[in-house]
Order: sequence, then C-alpha cells, then structure tokens
Amino acid sequence: MSFHLHTISSEKLTFRTLFNILTDNYKLELSEESINNINTCREYLDNKTKDHDTPIYGINTGFGALYNKKISKEDLGKLQENLVKSHACGTGDEVPKEIVKLMMLLKAQSLSYGHSGVQLTTVQRLIDFFNNDVIPVVYQLGSLGASGDLSPLAHMSLPLLGLGDVYFRGKRTTAMQAHEKLGLEPVKLKSKEGLALLNGTQFMSAYGVYSLIKVFRLSELADIIGAISLDAFDGRIEPFFDEIHQIRPHLGQIQTAERFRNLLDGSSLINQYKEHVQDPYSFRCIPQVHGASKDSINYVSTVFSAEINAVTDNPTIFPDKDLIISGGNFHGQPLALALDNMAIAAAEWGNISERRTYQLLHGKRGLPPFLVANPGLNSGFMIPQYTAASIVNQNKQLCTPASVDSIESSQGQEDHVSMGANAATKAYRVVENLERILAIELFNAAQAMDFRKPKKSSKQLEEFLAQYREKVPFIMEDKIMHYEIDKTISFLREVKFELPDALIDGI
Repeated sequence: MSFHLHTISSEKLTFRTLFNILTDNYKLELSEESINNINTCREYLDNKTKDHDTPIYGINTGFGALYNKKISKEDLGKLQENLVKSHACGTGDEVPKEIVKLMMLLKAQSLSYGHSGVQLTTVQRLIDFFNNDVIPVVYQLGSLGASGDLSPLAHMSLPLLGLGDVYFRGKRTTAMQAHEKLGLEPVKLKSKEGLALLNGTQFMSAYGVYSLIKVFRLSELADIIGAISLDAFDGRIEPFFDEIHQIRPHLGQIQTAERFRNLLDGSSLINQYKEHVQDPYSFRCIPQVHGASKDSINYVSTVFSAEINAVTDNPTIFPDKDLIISGGNFHGQPLALALDNMAIAAAEWGNISERRTYQLLHGKRGLPPFLVANPGLNSGFMIPQYTAASIVNQNKQLCTPASVDSIESSQGQEDHVSMGANAATKAYRVVENLERILAIELFNAAQAMDFRKPKKSSKQLEEFLAQYREKVPFIMEDKIMHYEIDKTISFLREVKFELPDALIDGI
C-alpha cells in the first residue's frame, strides 16, 4: 500500500497538514533537525543530573504537592514509570481512535523541539505506534486541563512502556502483545520523561483541532444549506447586498453576505417578484449570525495554531542557556476559553438552522404544510423538526462554559485549573450535533425545493441538490425518516465542494 510521508520538524504545523494526515494514509518521520534537538537536550539533562544534586522539579523530586521530596539518582527512572502508572486513572467513554492518533502526533511534535529532555527512543516509539496504527486506549474523563492533560496522556503513554491496552490490527489487545508482534522492546524511561509525556495539552489540542477541521467544513455547508432554504422559502436577496454590511464592517458578516450572493447568482427563484417585504430573522439575519460564528472560529483557530506548534510540558529545558525552568506552559486556559467559544459558535449555527427548518413547515408562501402532498394522512416532515429542536436544546446545555470553573487539587499546589479537557469534549459533541442539525435542514430544504419546480435555483445549488437526490429521494408519503436523516448525514460527510483555503489553512 502506498503512503504519504510527513516529516516532523520546526516548520510550522498547519491545519491543512493535519487535515491531510488525518484523511490520507500518512506516515511520520523525524527530521535530522528534530533528532539533533532531542539528542542535544537529553545529553544536557544527563550531564546536569550527573554533576548536580540541586533539586529540579519532577526530575529528581516528587510531583505536585510532593515537589519537596528528593529522589535518589538510582530511582529517577522508576520515578517516571511510577508517574505514568499512577496517573492512568481515566474513566468514562473511550476517546475516538482518530483523536488518539492526533494526540500522538501532537505529542511527538511538541517533544521534537528539544526542550523536554526525552530520549530519542521515546519519541520514535510514538511514531512507530502512529505508523503501525497501534492506538492506545484513552478515556475521556480525568483531566483538569492544568498540569496538562495528565490522566489521558498517561493512558496514551502506558503502551510505550508495554503497559495498558491498545487497538492493533482492528482488535483490542495488550500493549505488550502489540510490541511482540512488531518486534519492539518497551521503552525504559529515564529522568524527566514521564513528566514530559504527561505534562502537555495534547488531549485538549487533539479534540480542538479535530473539531475545528470539522467545523471549517460545516461552516461552508451551513451557508450552502442556508442558501437552499432561503430560495425554497422564496426569500429575499436584499439583506445580502454588500452596501448594508459595509456600514457594519464585521469581517464574517461581509464574507457571509458575499458567499450567499455568489451561491444564489443566477437563481430564478431569488430573482422572482416577492409579495412579502421582509423575511423572518432566521433568513434575513443569516449574514449577522453565520458571520459572528465565523469570526469566533477564526479566533479559535489562532489559539490552536499557536498551541499545536508549542512546547507545553514542564519543566522546560534550554540547553544553550543552561536553564531548566519550572513554569506553567501546561495550563490549558487559552484552549479552555477558545473551546467554550467554539461550542457557542457551533451551537448558534445549529440554532438558526433549526429555525429555518421550522419556517419551511408552516404551509406558507406556496409550500404545503409539513412539506408533504397529502397532509393529515401523512405527517410528513413534522417530526424531523422535533429531532432538530431536541438536539439544539442539548447543545444549549453543553454550552455552559467549563472554563469559568476551577477546583483546587494536589493539596493546593495546583489551585487553579482550566477545565479545558471538559470544554474540549463538550465542544466536540456540539460540533457533531451541528452536523446532524444541518442534515435535517437539508432534508427539509431539498423537499421544499422540489415543490418549487419547474422554477430553479442557481446552477451551484441545483448541482448540489442533484448530488443529494442521488442519495436521498423526494418523500412522497410517510416512511421511516431515521434512515433518510442518516443518509443525509453521510452525504454531508462525503459531498465534494470547494472549501476556501483561508478556512482550512487557518487564519
């Protein structure tokens, strides 16, 4: 099987690169620069601990509230192994495998800069696992998002030591069995290494990046589906004229209005005479609502662009300056705030989408009630809107910010935490829900558009609808709608359309 190769280096990691790695058959390798950085830092640390007895946090001391407990030189490796084992106390649902792979990649990237003091063997084993689809079993619950993602990263790191469970060749098995099948020996940790593996934000970052890449796509689909709904509802184009947005110059608002003008260019429906002088807010205010969410996501993307190219473990080592600094780069506050913001932005795309679905069902503007030819005998599209409303309600609950909370831990040594891990898993669920809500809107909007025939929308939207109709037919009479909604969700995941480079490359 052929594969693409990504070289881990100091070159900036982009969302486009991560998107390609996630969707194509990519393998990883370390650049010579990264190998030199890792070896130089490890050599410096070995020399430092050999010649000095000064306490260095987490290297020859205990952890957290045990920072004042000195550890003997002969126990430094055992200290790190104990750290990984004791911190692997996650619970709850398993982290999706694609997110665990992203965690491993981001951890390898962070360690490659030569500020973490790890052995080359340790980083290479992460890469071996990635390249051979050895996926550690990681659990969603357990991280406070400060001191990094300790528990989930401990579960990710256990298999490096031959401990814990993994998925390998499609089956769940022990890490030791995976090592044996690959002809590998478990890693023997040296000083600082357990802390380097566990301190860091790669759980939050992986969830956030995965959700961002998905929401980049869903933001475009929200515009396409919203434009179909607008045309199906016999909506007006005037609220999308550039003049009104230039006098309230929010970037996302301006871009959204322009996008809708382009999507609807050439539509006979949008240009026909309108008896109504205004549309409901869910149509008329699309530029303002979609645009605000886009602006929020652009902010979130700047935060994650910085984070995926960062060193986030502790202490941090600067060999060229003879410095080992105990700081707080593991603290997830920047991510926690951004993830809560992402969840709210995604929820609002879903909120206004459900309102458009609701408007299409009223039996107004020449459309039949509940979008079915024989209402009464048939309930038509009545209940899919219930489903969308239910999902919107759940999103509202999930948008309660995690980042405003903090719980003291480790006997007060870790007295402010970000709760970014919970923000990450919540945001992921909101983005997944948004996809379902948009699928239900498309399901309704396509049905409504068929009642407008022989009039047509624009060439772009008609081609999109034609692709959709290959998967989901017009509903003549009541049937099991669950299957049609599921097919619509699959369609949204597979459909090809032009995605602006500015989105996927990050802002």
